[in-house]
This record gives sequence, C-alpha cells and structure tokens, in this order.
Amino acid sequence: MAEFTHFNQHGEAVMVDVSDKKETVREATAEGRITMNRECFQKVKDQTMGKGDVLGVARVAGVMGAKRTSDLIPLCHILNLTKVEIQFSLDEAACAVWAICTVKTTGKTGVEMEALTGVNLALLTIYDMCKAIDKTMEMDSIHLCRKSGGKSGDFLRPARQNSKETGNDK
Repeated sequence: MAEFTHFNQHGEAVMVDVSDKKETVREATAEGRITMNRECFQKVKDQTMGKGDVLGVARVAGVMGAKRTSDLIPLCHILNLTKVEIQFSLDEAACAVWAICTVKTTGKTGVEMEALTGVNLALLTIYDMCKAIDKTMEMDSIHLCRKSGGKSGDFLRPARQNSKETGNDK
C-alpha cells in the first residue's frame, strides 16, 4: 500500500516536498459528463441558449479552473502549465455533454488535479448557463483517464462503460 505523503509524522496535513524530484514532462486527461433534458440539450447543441455559447464559455472556464487549481485545493502545488485543452462531445441519445480536459507541464509534480479541476469547472459552467431551462441536470462519471510522467510512471484507466475519452461510450 502506498504511503500517504500529505501527512507528517504527527498526522498533520502538509504540502509534499518535491524539491528533490526530477523534472519530467507530465500530462493528464480527465473527463466527466452532464446530463440534461432534451430541450436544454438541443439549445446547447444549436447554440441558442439565452446566455450565449455555452460550450465556448465552458471551455474558457475549464482552462481557467485548471490554471487556478492550487488556489482551490489547499495542498496542490502551483504549476506552470504548458497546455490546457478542453474538448466536448455531445451524446444525443443520453442528452449528455462530455467534457474532456488534457493538461501538460514539465515539472516535479503531476497535473491530475488540474485535469480534474478543468473538467469540473467546465461542467459547472454548463450547469450555470443552462439552469434556467433545466434545474435537474446531473454531473457524473468524473474521473482520471490517463496520466504520464513522473516517478510513478504511466497510468491508463481500464476501459469502462460511460466513457468518451477511452472510446467506450456505449
């Protein structure tokens, strides 16, 4: 079992010291979805929502969220991100929008939390822009898809149902 690194010998929460770690190229991808009623989905798809281009605004929010992760999660390191990309996939049958966030840097610690934060902020923005039409929207299936770089090496989440990034969306 892995040792918990966010606690000192007294059980107090601490930021992990990465001073002696080697800088490597690190990349992570996370995804999640928001489901909504048919009317709301159609407005998002057709870009006719009263507040404007929902996915365009959500894309910017996701990028901003990934960049501000250390301000939101207390023990995260401040990272100099070199890439944040937010993509969306529309699942018409499920009236769902998938948000997929890929984050990259060269550094001493990984970017998994930044990718997950980017997804969450993108989905929350969709909710905010659409809540006048559908207050019953649900966000779910938020998870890390893959990561590379660092001491622990590469991770690829096993293919599962309800995943856009892995290609298993049925």
